[in-house]
Amino acid sequence: MADSVSVVDVARRAGVSVGTVSNVLNRPDRVSPPTRGRVLAAIEELGFVRNEAARQLRAGRGRTIGLIVLDVRNPFFTDLAAGVEAAAADEGLSVVLCDSGDDPRREERYLSLLQEQRAYGILITPVSQDHSRIGEIRQHGTPVVLVDRAASGRQCSVSVNDPVGGELAAAHLLALGHRRIAFIGGPLTTRQVADRLAGARHAVAAAGLGEETLTLVETSALNVAAGRQAGERVAEMAAPGRPTAVFCANDLIALGVLQEMTRRRLKIPEDLAIVGYDNIDFAAAAAVPLTSVAQPRAQLGQAAAELLIDEVAHRTHRHRQVVFEPDLVVRESTQP
Repeated sequence: MADSVSVVDVARRAGVSVGTVSNVLNRPDRVSPPTRGRVLAAIEELGFVRNEAARQLRAGRGRTIGLIVLDVRNPFFTDLAAGVEAAAADEGLSVVLCDSGDDPRREERYLSLLQEQRAYGILITPVSQDHSRIGEIRQHGTPVVLVDRAASGRQCSVSVNDPVGGELAAAHLLALGHRRIAFIGGPLTTRQVADRLAGARHAVAAAGLGEETLTLVETSALNVAAGRQAGERVAEMAAPGRPTAVFCANDLIALGVLQEMTRRRLKIPEDLAIVGYDNIDFAAAAAVPLTSVAQPRAQLGQAAAELLIDEVAHRTHRHRQVVFEPDLVVRESTQP
């Protein structure tokens, strides 16, 4: 019954015009309390449900923010999404979470779908550094903010100073006396991984040490399974040159390395010190609590959503590139 009830039916039952019903639904302050009460009573009696999607299409923009992330299984992105949701809720907006799976084809499908549905705007951690498709979407009127990626002055973005984060991690291990360090992460085409590696290399150079101090162990993904595989490779390196410490591109990699070392009955940090990145909740709760480079995950999401909302709401909006600074949280995986 409710699906067949129209605004005309409500107006007829309440004895008012269609415009009055529209005002009750969208601008109730313009309607007198008695009239508003009759319309609301008619709505309840008839079981009327307005077509919000149609209303949004007529307005030209929906009330849903699309958030496209690389991997919803990574707690970093779920925490980031919580920050987005908090900012969106304050504006009466909803959030739809899309998982690209680090796959450019899936990312393209989500971008097209959100554009077709006239999303309020899009927040995205893009798969590649080629942002031409994002530029096309913005030219067609859908605002897009990059999350956990830096952008040029022509677009808003929210990111973390990853080179500094990498430098913090490597400098910490160097200060503890480690001179054989492995950087574990990949693929290197992922901007954050490359930036964190660059920061680690800068710390080694600043300490006056040679490039051989830092060994690269590249992975194909940033998950626990890839960490376990990398841990196996590190553990099986020849003893004279085997690393005494590892800096992992994220905490999931670090947890995988920790699992592999535990399986081999190696002691952390005595046999191998481990530093992760992101400082997810699991880092502190690990069997050996992980030292990790912390970045403000929820704040990243909240700041990105606020930039998007400001771009939609204000003609005088100026694009901003917000960069957060990371911190090192030291735990037992490097200092017993």
